[in-house]
Amino acid sequence: MENIFTDEYFMKKALAEAEIAFEKGEIPVGAVIVVENRIIARTHNLTELLHDVTAHAEMQAITSAANYLGAKYLKDCTLYVTLEPCQMCAGALYWSQISKIVYGAADENRGFVKMGTQLHPKTAIVSGILEKECALLMRAFFRLKR
Repeated sequence: MENIFTDEYFMKKALAEAEIAFEKGEIPVGAVIVVENRIIARTHNLTELLHDVTAHAEMQAITSAANYLGAKYLKDCTLYVTLEPCQMCAGALYWSQISKIVYGAADENRGFVKMGTQLHPKTAIVSGILEKECALLMRAFFRLKR
């Protein structure tokens, strides 16, 4: 039997969260955190709603997953996020000791790769999953704003 729980499957769930953010006028970034093929956190950017520059999708997901697990470390968890995490989020992900980060579109200007931010040495990184879909949503959002 084929495993339906692929990186693409979970990225589609993160993309659905990004679409919710888009509809709310938030920058369309969505995130889910998965453990043992089960989503334990799903969220999107909430910076406008909460008037909080730290309310990125990844930050919301880290908090939600930690509360669900009753632990501050997210070992054996995977974050799926539609946009490459920024330096702030990468720092929080470092401290969470998350096992794997999968992101869709690269952030050429503010992404952790360009900024040179280090992740935890045990964190695996996969990029480019549903990259076109993730980037298209982001471009559509900024076209409406400008």
